Amino acid sequence: MKLAKRLQSLMLGASLLMAGMPSWAVNDSPGGPAVRQMTFHQPVTKIAQEVYSLHNLMLIICLAIFVAVFGVMFYSIFKHRKSVGHKPATFHESTAVEIAWTVVPFLIVIGMALPATKTVVAMKDTSNADLTIKVTGMQWKWGYDYLKGEGQGISFLSALSTPREQVIDPTKVKNDNYLIEVDNPVVVPVNKKVRLVLTANDVIHAWMIPAFAVKQDAIPGFVRDTWFRAEKTGVYRGQCAELCGKEHAFMPIVVNVVSDEEYTKWVEGKKKEMAAKADDPNKTWTIDELKQRGEKVYAANCVACHQANGKGVPGAFPALDGSAVVKGPKAPQLGVVLNGKGGMPPWKGVLSDTDIAAVITYTRNSWSNKAQENIVQPAEVLAARK
Repeated sequence: MKLAKRLQSLMLGASLLMAGMPSWAVNDSPGGPAVRQMTFHQPVTKIAQEVYSLHNLMLIICLAIFVAVFGVMFYSIFKHRKSVGHKPATFHESTAVEIAWTVVPFLIVIGMALPATKTVVAMKDTSNADLTIKVTGMQWKWGYDYLKGEGQGISFLSALSTPREQVIDPTKVKNDNYLIEVDNPVVVPVNKKVRLVLTANDVIHAWMIPAFAVKQDAIPGFVRDTWFRAEKTGVYRGQCAELCGKEHAFMPIVVNVVSDEEYTKWVEGKKKEMAAKADDPNKTWTIDELKQRGEKVYAANCVACHQANGKGVPGAFPALDGSAVVKGPKAPQLGVVLNGKGGMPPWKGVLSDTDIAAVITYTRNSWSNKAQENIVQPAEVLAARK
C-alpha cells in the first residue's frame, strides 16, 4: 500500500510538472530535418540526387543478397534436415562452387563501384567555380570570406543566434529552428557553382549541409575544398559534423540560396554594411565607449569559454576575473588575444583592431578587475600586428 501511494504521488508530481511546462508542436524544418524523417534530406543538387540514388541502389543490392543467401540457407536446412531422412553429401570440394562464389561477388562489387566512383570523382571536381568562399571553423562559430566572384571581399562571422538563456531554459518558448538558426547566413546564387575552401583555426570541424550532399572536414593548418550547385532557391540548414568541443551542438550552418537579382542586392547591401562598420584605427575612443562595445564583442565571441561572469571553466578555460594577465601590463594580454595561446585561438584574423581593443578594455575593467593600464586603443592593436 505504501509503495502504491508513493507511486501515485510521484505520478501526480510528474503530471503537475508537465502541466507547468510549455508544450510545443514539433514541425518540419524547411531545408533542415523533418519530423519522423527516415531517409536523406530532399536533395537540391545533382550530386545530392546521385548520392540518394546510389544509396537506394546499394540498399536494394544488399537486400537482394540478404534474401538470396538466407533463402538458400533456410531452404537447405529445411529440405535437407536429418528428421526427413536426408543423407549428407560426401564430397569435399567443387570447382564450380569455388568459381561461382569468387566471380559473382566480384561482379557485384564492380557493379556497385562503377557508379559510386563516378559520383565521388564529380564531388572532387572544384574547377570552373562561379564563386569561391573560404570557410573557417572555430570554437564555436564559422567565418566566411568571399574570395572570388560576385561578392569578393565580403567577410563575416556566423554563429548561433538563439540567446543562450532560451537554449538552456526549458520554460522558454522556442521556435522550430532554435538550435539551427544563425545571425549571419551564407548567401549564394541559385544554379551557380560554389567552391568552398575550408580550414580551421583551433580544432577539427566539419561543414555539412545534407541537402547539398556536402560534408568536408575543416582542419587546422590544412586547406580542403568541396563544391555545390543548388538548383532550387530556399534556406538550407546543417551543422558542424565533427566533435569539436563542449559547444559542438551549438554550431549550425545556414545557407540562403537566392535568385541572381536577390544575390546582387545582398552583395551591395553587405558591402555597404561592412563599410559602415569599418572603423578608423587612429580614432581615439573613451573608456566608456570601448567598454560598451567590448561587452558586445565579449558576449558574441568569448562568453562560451570564459563565461559571462569571467570565471571561466575550471580545468578547461582560465578565468579572466582576477587574472594576472588581465590585471597586469596590457602588452602580454594583447599578444595572447592577437596570436592565441594554448586552447585560445588567434583572433587577429577574425576581429577588427577596434573590436580587439574594446574587448581587452572591457575585461580589464569588469568584474573585480581594476587594471592599472585600463584602456587599449585601436592604434595600439594595429601597431602590435606589425
